[in-house]
Amino acid sequence: MDGVIRTRVGYAGGKKPDPSYYNLGDHTESLQVDFDPLVVSYGELLAEFWKGHDPFAMSFRRQYASILFFHDPDQEQTDLEQAAELEKKSGRKVRTEIRKLERFYPAEDYHQKFALKGTPAIYDEFRGLFPREEDLVASTAAARANGYLGGYGTLEQLDQDLPMLGLSSESQKLLRELFLSR
Repeated sequence: MDGVIRTRVGYAGGKKPDPSYYNLGDHTESLQVDFDPLVVSYGELLAEFWKGHDPFAMSFRRQYASILFFHDPDQEQTDLEQAAELEKKSGRKVRTEIRKLERFYPAEDYHQKFALKGTPAIYDEFRGLFPREEDLVASTAAARANGYLGGYGTLEQLDQDLPMLGLSSESQKLLRELFLSR
C-alpha cells in the first residue's frame, strides 16, 4: 500500500514483560505499521484493516484476539467512528477490541517477513542488501515484497514498485509471477 514504510510483527496488549512466541503471557500477536501520513491517512489504513479480517467474530484465544491498538486520541476517534459505521451498515456488533497501545514488543526474527522468507531466492537477495536482520525488518522494500508475496496490493502497484525494490531482474520477474499466481 502506498505510504506504508515498514511493518513488524510482535506482541501487545498484555502486562507480561518481554513476551515471546513460546511465553506469550496475556499478549496478543500484533502487526505494527509505520506509515507516511502525507501519502496515506490513518483512516485509509484502518479501512484496509477492517477488510482484512472479520471484525464481527468472537475471539476465543488471547493469542489471536482481534484488537485495534491506537496511539493517540485522534486515532481512537477514527477507530470508534469506523467501527460504528461498520455496525450501522451490517446491523451486527463489532467484536474487535479498541484499546490504547501501551507497548509493542517485536517478535523473534524468525517471525518477521514470513512470506518473504518462504521465497528463498528473493529473501536471499534481500539478505544481500540488508545483512543485518533488523535492517531487513526495517526496510520498506522488504515490507513491500513481503506484502506482495502475501497476496496484498494490486498488479499496478507491484509494477510501479518493482524497479525500486533493489532486486535483480530475475527476482523481479519471480516476484511478479508469484503475485499473479495467488
